[in-house]
Amino acid sequence: MPDTTDNRPSSKVARLIAEYDLDGLGDELEARWTGDGVERTSLRDLADYFNERLLEQTLIDAGMNALESDVSTMYQNLTDDEVSTGVRTDTRSRLEQNQIDVDALESDFVSYQAIRSYLTEYRDAEYRRLSDEEKVEKDLQSIQRLMTRTLSVTEERIEKLRETERIDVDAFEVLLDVQVLCQECGEQYSVSEFLENRGCACQKDSEQ
Repeated sequence: MPDTTDNRPSSKVARLIAEYDLDGLGDELEARWTGDGVERTSLRDLADYFNERLLEQTLIDAGMNALESDVSTMYQNLTDDEVSTGVRTDTRSRLEQNQIDVDALESDFVSYQAIRSYLTEYRDAEYRRLSDEEKVEKDLQSIQRLMTRTLSVTEERIEKLRETERIDVDAFEVLLDVQVLCQECGEQYSVSEFLENRGCACQKDSEQ
C-alpha cells in the first residue's frame, strides 16, 4: 500500500511489505503485538520475525530452500554478534552464490523502533486486552493466514521443482485441511468450526 495514497506517515515497514509482496504480514504483526497474555509478541521479537520473512521471501525468489528452521538459522548467522566470522562469511557466500545481494537485504532489515512506528503511527494500533470473542476471532484469522502461507509456499516449491524437471507432474493442486480431534468423545471438527463453536459440544453437554 503506497504511503502517498493517504495521510499516513511514511513507513519503511509498509514499503517493504509492498516491495516483497508480503500481503497480510501487516495484519499479522498487529495481531501478534496486540495479542492476549503470553501470546503477545514484543516489538524486538516482531522485528526479528519481520526480518526473517524478508529473508524467507528472498530465498524463495532465488529458488533456495526456505524451510522455517533454515531461515531462522541463516538470519541468526547474519545478525547475531555471537556468531563467528567464519560462519557469517560462509552464510553470506552461500547467498551471494545464488545471486542474492546480501548488503541490500541487510539494509532492508528493520529495527524494533521501525516496527513500533509502523504499528502505532501507520496502523494506529494500540495494545488492549481483547474480549474472549475478539481473541478467538483473531486467532482464527492468524491460523487461516498461516494456512494460506503454507499453501502458497508449497505450491511455489512444487512449481520450481517441476520447472527444473526435478519432479514429474503436469497440473496439480495443493490441499490443506487442519482438523481438531476431541480426545474425550472422538468428535472431529475443522479448525474454524471448532473455534467458532467455542470448543467441543461434549464439554458443553457435560456442563448442563
